[in-house]
Amino acid sequence: MPKISFFYGIIIKMYFDDHNPPHFHAEYAEFNAKIGINDFALQEGSLPSKAMALVVEWAIIHQKELLENWNLMLEKKSLNSIEPLR
Repeated sequence: MPKISFFYGIIIKMYFDDHNPPHFHAEYAEFNAKIGINDFALQEGSLPSKAMALVVEWAIIHQKELLENWNLMLEKKSLNSIEPLR
C-alpha cells in the first residue's frame, strides 16, 4: 500500500486492490480510517476529531490529485506523492 502523503503524524495511503467508491486511508497512531474522495465522508474506522479535521482540510485542497491517484491505482500504475498539509 503506497504512502502518498505524510503530515502531523498522519499517513495517507491507497491500496492497489481497493474498490469503488474512490477513497483513501488515513493512519494516525493506533487509529485507521477510510475516507471518501468525492464527499470526504468517513466510510470506515475512526480518527481523533482534530486529526480528522486536518485530513479533510488536506483532502479538499488535493481532491483532484487524489482522484488522479485513484485512476492510476485502478490501472495498476505508480501513484504520485501529494504535498503534505502545511
